[in-house]
Amino acid sequence: MLPRSTNRDLVREFLAYIQVEKGLSANTQQSYARDIAKLQAWAVQNRKPIERLQRKDLREWIARMSRDGLSPSSVSRSVSAARGFFRFLMLDNHIDKHPAEDIKTPQRHSPLPKFLSEEEMERLLLAPDIKTDVGVRDRALLELMYAAGLRVSETCGLRAADVELDTALISCHGKGSKERRIPIGKSAVHWVQRYLAIRKQFGNEAKPELFLHRGRAMTRQTAWSIIKAYAATAGMPDISPHTLRHSFGTHLMQHGADSRSVQALLGHADISTTEIYTHITDLHMRKAYDRFHPRARVLSPGKPK
Repeated sequence: MLPRSTNRDLVREFLAYIQVEKGLSANTQQSYARDIAKLQAWAVQNRKPIERLQRKDLREWIARMSRDGLSPSSVSRSVSAARGFFRFLMLDNHIDKHPAEDIKTPQRHSPLPKFLSEEEMERLLLAPDIKTDVGVRDRALLELMYAAGLRVSETCGLRAADVELDTALISCHGKGSKERRIPIGKSAVHWVQRYLAIRKQFGNEAKPELFLHRGRAMTRQTAWSIIKAYAATAGMPDISPHTLRHSFGTHLMQHGADSRSVQALLGHADISTTEIYTHITDLHMRKAYDRFHPRARVLSPGKPK
């Protein structure tokens, strides 16, 4: 039996580990901290040190979260954080057995992500009033997010120096501070050029961030509200910034891009995350086939559906 450390704050050490050694983003660190705090509170309630929780304890914790009304996805995320915590305890020799390994979680529903058609995407891009400075900035924002499949946090974190207009490439810092270089098209290059020409109108041009709002770096909340406002104008109110990212991945696959290339462009660590777009394009092709093939709806010879 390995020695168990009861006088050390193992949760704090774990959070420092994922920050320093794993290099996870601030948002991911906060998510881990919230989920591990739930587990720690449950352990205290049951009068057990968190590092001494066993498999049956974790099953009871999962059941409790489900009874409390947490969604299957929230429960699965909390269990994933717990797995990471206990993996860290094993690596640091605090425990000799992983109690959360292969533990079952409630079935997650995986609806296909929402995306815009190419015609809807065009309407959204045309929504800003490009006769104004704000409209030019917002058009550049929308064009760049769609051209590169960026998360809203990645977009707001972009620096002006990250955009290489001569080579039509951007350097993006994604989850876990991982950097990827993404090509962008002529349309995005054009609108970013136009925005850079008037960027000083938004104040404090010395700020390194590409997109400014009232003299400061644009926040995720501001970008969200901008996109929602233009979506409502274009007649598509029920979308989020991530809809543009889903549209990017879907449209690439619909036009023949292979899943490995799309995985690299989106910065997915696991190919299975990218394969959701394969399911979307399969559905897209099925609808197109059913609509246009002359015998797609024929049940049997001489008996059309």
